[in-house]
Amino acid sequence: MTTPSSPPPAIPGQGQTTEVIAFRLGAHGSLTPTTAPGGSGSGGPASGGAVFAQNCSSCHTLAAAGTHGNVGPDLDQLKPPAAVVQRQVTNGGGGMPAFGGRLTPTQIAAVANYVSSVAGK
Repeated sequence: MTTPSSPPPAIPGQGQTTEVIAFRLGAHGSLTPTTAPGGSGSGGPASGGAVFAQNCSSCHTLAAAGTHGNVGPDLDQLKPPAAVVQRQVTNGGGGMPAFGGRLTPTQIAAVANYVSSVAGK
């Protein structure tokens, strides 16, 4: 007769990934996420694009993201710098809700970097 066996004890860190994010100091003292060597990094344009698609695309027009929202400003026309996007996304204002409590600082930095690097191009 066999007895049920219990699962093996968990090994700390097993099944989890650790992500390293590097930042560079940009113009006007803003921090911009950079891509770590050998990986895409969570601050890179790809992840910023994903954050934009999930949270911003229904309201904003941005050609690089293929969006045509008309609630918020057309980001291709506005061409905002990363620091402006980061502040607006974090604090909201002018009809836009604040995402500081919904998105992590890393996600906000990623979307700011993404928008500022592709808007108007």
